Amino acid sequence: MRIGIDLGGTKIEGIVMGPRAEILRRERIATPAGDYDATVCAIRDLVGRLEAAVAARGLPVGVGTPGAVSPFSGRMKNCNSTCLNGQPLKQDLEAALGRELRLANDADCLALSEAHDGAAAGAATVFGVILGTGVGGGIVVHGQLLSGPNAIAGEWGHNPLPWPRAEAGELPGPACWCGRHGCIETWLSGPGLAADHRRTTGERRGGEEIVARAEQGDAAAAATLARYEERLARALAHVVNILDPHAIVLGGGLSRVARWYREVPALWGRWIFSDRVATRLLPSRHGDSSGVRGAAWLWPEPSA
Repeated sequence: MRIGIDLGGTKIEGIVMGPRAEILRRERIATPAGDYDATVCAIRDLVGRLEAAVAARGLPVGVGTPGAVSPFSGRMKNCNSTCLNGQPLKQDLEAALGRELRLANDADCLALSEAHDGAAAGAATVFGVILGTGVGGGIVVHGQLLSGPNAIAGEWGHNPLPWPRAEAGELPGPACWCGRHGCIETWLSGPGLAADHRRTTGERRGGEEIVARAEQGDAAAAATLARYEERLARALAHVVNILDPHAIVLGGGLSRVARWYREVPALWGRWIFSDRVATRLLPSRHGDSSGVRGAAWLWPEPSA
C-alpha cells in the first residue's frame, strides 16, 4: 500500500492505493489558506487518519505540490500557492511524519498517473497538462518521470504564448504572477479564459459559465472558446515540435470541455513541423483523481 497526497490551493486530497492500484481510502480537506505551518500539520494529520483507516503505519507517502523542490536549496519554488515558496516543505513533512517522502509537481503527478494506468497507458512518451487555476506540464518517458538539473521539466505554463498576434491583443500579453507578461498560463488557465472574455465583451463570467453559454448558442461565449482553442493549439504545437510525444493528456477543470479534443487537433497542424501529426490529444481517465494517484505512483511497485 502507498499513500498519495495532492496539495492544492484550495483542497488537500489523500488516498491509500492498494497493490492493484485500487483506492482503499480517500479523504479531502480544505487547504489552510496562506498558512504554511498549518498546511504541514494538516498533511501530517491526514496521513495519520489514512493509515488508521487501513490499520497500517509507516506507509510510503508521495506528495504532489503546485511547484517544485529546488535542487540547489532544497526549498520550494514556482508555487502559485505562494506561501509555499522558499519553504523546506520536504524536510518539514519528513520530520512531521518520521519517514522519507517523495515530492513532485502536480502536473508531473498527473502525467505519471495517466501514463501508468490512465488514458495514455502504454504510450512511450506522455506530456501531461493541467488546465486549471494555473497551467502546468509534466513529461513521462517509458513510465518514468523526466527530471532535469533545474527541476523544471515540462514547466510549460510560464513560456510565452507561441506565435503571438498583435492584432489579437496578444502582445505583450497579460501580466503573470511570475513577473512576466504573456505567459501561456495567463491565456489558458481558468482565470485567463475568464479575463479574455471580460476584455473582449465587458462581461464578468467564470469559465464554466462561458462554456455553458457557448453550448446554448451565445455567440460571444462561442467566440471566446474559439480564441481559447486556437491558443491551446498553438501552445501544444510548440510542445509537439520539441518533444514529439505519443500522447498529450489534459487534466484540470478546463480539460472537461469536450470540443477541445475535436477542434485542437484540427488546428495544431498549422504550426507543427510535420506532414502529418500522429500525437493523440486525450482527456484524463482518472479526472480529478489523477494528481493524487500520481503522487502515490511516485513510489513504484516493488516488482518494478
